[in-house]
Amino acid sequence: MEHPHTQIVASPIVPPYIRRKYNVATQHFDNIGHCLHHDIQQAEMEEGLRVVADSEHFLAIHPFASHYPFETWIMPKTHKSSFGDISEAEIKDMAKVLKELLMKLYVGLKNPDYNFIIHTAPVDDEHKSYYLWHMQIIPRLTQAAGFELGSGIYINTAIPEETAGFMRDLKL
Repeated sequence: MEHPHTQIVASPIVPPYIRRKYNVATQHFDNIGHCLHHDIQQAEMEEGLRVVADSEHFLAIHPFASHYPFETWIMPKTHKSSFGDISEAEIKDMAKVLKELLMKLYVGLKNPDYNFIIHTAPVDDEHKSYYLWHMQIIPRLTQAAGFELGSGIYINTAIPEETAGFMRDLKL
């Protein structure tokens, strides 16, 4: 596409990729007793190496074993399974965090194309504790090639600890 645009897609089914992510989160909850994404968030806050931004309501990270260089997740600090449950204060805080991150991508990576995806619990699971909604930003810096397409295993050419440091250190 030659122009900025957004898409909102509703589907009568949960796509297999999303179902698998949700099933892994549910299994983690069943085995451990708490949310997988909350555990990821806590570990990232403790370690700090992959944290890109930390605000009142959100934590932004470059996740361990990212599929893409500079892949960023924005996660709410208050546990909510559904993006639809976000409060007015959280909307304002998320807008600030998102603007800062997108400006850093613009400046630091020379205005790359990107996609962002809001991952939220499927209908009827919006109020269950298994899942934490989050936003994923994927700068379009590389392209999936034969190995990725054939195996479903992604090769990331950048180390998340280094990309997070680069983003943290960017001055706007």
